[in-house]
This record gives sequence, structure tokens and C-alpha cells, in this order.
Amino acid sequence: MPVQVTLDIFSGRPNPTIQLSEREADELLGRAKPGRALAKSDAGVAPGLGYRGLIVEQVGRAARGLPRTFHVGGGRVFGEGLAHRIDDPTVEADFLGRPEIARKFEVRELTPEVLRKLVRRRFEAIELWRPIKLFPLKVVCPCAPVYEPAWWNDGGQRQWNNNCYNYGCNYRTDTFAQPGKANGAMYGAITGAQVKAGAIADALEDAPTANNKCPKSGHLVALVIWPNVDFHWYRKGLNGRWTHKPGGTAATNLDNSGALISDPRTADRGNYTQFTTFMVAKHGHTKIK
Repeated sequence: MPVQVTLDIFSGRPNPTIQLSEREADELLGRAKPGRALAKSDAGVAPGLGYRGLIVEQVGRAARGLPRTFHVGGGRVFGEGLAHRIDDPTVEADFLGRPEIARKFEVRELTPEVLRKLVRRRFEAIELWRPIKLFPLKVVCPCAPVYEPAWWNDGGQRQWNNNCYNYGCNYRTDTFAQPGKANGAMYGAITGAQVKAGAIADALEDAPTANNKCPKSGHLVALVIWPNVDFHWYRKGLNGRWTHKPGGTAATNLDNSGALISDPRTADRGNYTQFTTFMVAKHGHTKIK
């Protein structure tokens, strides 16, 4: 049966998707069988920057015990009526560690060695993930957007088709918006300078000296880079803390270590190691797509 696999890894760029051969599909489906059910507190794909897992889509009849579309990540499998550990937790590293699979994704930097390392980090992050205690909101940035995770995280059109740039600008396009694309100045390489230039073409204002302070008008966003691979945006909220939306996954107020984000420069950002700049987005000024 035809099987399509999306590598759930990017935040700004669309995730790469490949078609599997019949042999590759049979092996992946056979090894991704669910094992022990997860507790309710664990029954969801944990947010995070970087590798989050594999989205598997079956065309035609689905394999027994698996829904037509499901997510494998960190030794867990999620889908309709499914939130379980995987009987064979080595399936991700083995699958992505194959040179022929890594090549199919056509991202030069994502070698089998890099992908295996990202899988290990995902396992470690999930084991360390703990819920946090939330505190009442105190407004310190009155021009910032309201943090509305339930609105963005609808599990459908809004969540899957709007990325970190949409969320950072607080601008829904359902297109996985790319900096500069709406104004004929889309970046040509994944560098801080080029992605920032695209955002400036979209009418965001560069604010390198903002130093994590709320602007007098508009709201503060921050650009970080996974060198040569991807970009990511954060936005500062009403309470002065930061939130973000990694790609088509859920909007969250936590970093990769599960901590609240007081400053994106010091947050756990995984592979997004380069902090580029703060910028200001003004509602009604920006145009993105």
C-alpha cells in the first residue's frame, strides 16, 4: 500500500515529505505497532523545536492496528483513538539512520548521523518533560496579542497550515507564510540576514536594541536560526513572557526544556542556536503569505 512520510522537524519551512517503497512501508508499519497505552497526561504530541517525529499517511487500506494517519515520535505513536508507546522504540532511529531514507528528504544538513542524534534528543526531552504551574496574568505589554492556544491549536486548518511566522505576526494565512514572499523578496538562503530582510519587506521593523523590552506600539517578536536548515519566530505576550508555534504543531508558552520563556535569547531552543534580532510587528502594517 502507498505510504507517505513527513519528517516533522521544521518550524518556518514546510516539512519535507517522501514516498516509501513497498518494502520500506511494510517494515515501518510492522515496527510502529502500538504497545502499552499512555496515561492521559502523556496522550499528546509534546511541543518543541527541532525533530518531533514522523507523520505517516497510508493511502488505501490502513494496516491493522494503525489509523490511516498517525504520528510516531519519541517512542510513542498517536492517532485517532491511539496514544501508546511503541513496542519497538528503535524504529525511528533505524528508519532515519538509513542513508537512502535520509537522502530522500533532500535536506543536505540532515545526514543519518544528525537524524539519529535528533531522535535521541527527542527521547530525552520527552522523559524530562513535566507540567508547570501557571500564574495569574499580569499585563505588562498592553499592545501585545492575547495568548490563545486553544484557538491556534484546533488540530486542523489553523494549526496545521500556519507556522511560527504566522503566529509571530499574529496573522493567519493558512499558507505556512514565508518571510518576504508576499512582497517579492523571499529569502534565498536560511541565514539571519536573509530571513530578516524578507521580514522587513513584509513591513516588520528591525529592533536590534530592544533588549527584550515591550515596544510603545506593535508587539515584539524574535528571530532565531537553525543554521542553513530552518528559521523560527517567537512573540512577546501581554504578561511579558514569550510564546511560539513550532511549524504545524501546537502554540506553546514553553521552551524545549518545558520552562516558561522570559527571554528567547536564553531559552532552550534546541538546534536553533543563532539569535538574529528582535523585531516589531504592527497590526495592519504587515503583509505576509
